[in-house]
Parts: sequence; structure tokens; C-alpha cells
Amino acid sequence: MFLLVSRYTAPPERIEELVPEHRAYLERMLAGGRFVVTGRRVPWTGGAIVARGTRAEVEAWVAEDPFARAGAAETEIVEFEPRFWADGFDAFL
Repeated sequence: MFLLVSRYTAPPERIEELVPEHRAYLERMLAGGRFVVTGRRVPWTGGAIVARGTRAEVEAWVAEDPFARAGAAETEIVEFEPRFWADGFDAFL
């Protein structure tokens, strides 16, 4: 699994312009089972996503993000191996 942590590099006005396209992208990725959960950072300086797939797939998905394509965000990709989880989470593994 992967934790994707993004940080905005563009002004808030540009981020707001890209939000509708970014949300459509997130919906596609969630519906396709690629992303498990997504959300905004607090304060809203970027976002966080839990994804599943291979590193090559995840890197390609990050590159598809409208924020990345517009140069409006940078994303750190952190791979991790789940060891312990709450009841019911195993459905996402």
C-alpha cells in the first residue's frame, strides 16, 4: 500500500480552479479500487491518499492528477506494508 501526501505549490486561487477536475479524478480512482481513502490536509495545504497497486502504477496515477499535471502540487509517495489493522479493514487489502 501507499500513502500519497501532497503539498500545494500554487496559489489558493489556482487550486480552487482545479478542484472540480481533481474531484472527478479522485472519484474515478476510488471507483476503480485504486484509492482506498482520500482527504484534505488540515490546514488545507494539500491532501493525503491511501492507494493500492504497484509502485509503477501509483507513480502513473499521481502523474494523472490534475494538480500534478498543472504543476500545482508535489506529491510524496510513501510505500508501506500493513501489519496491523482494525476489524473490517482487511477488505481493503
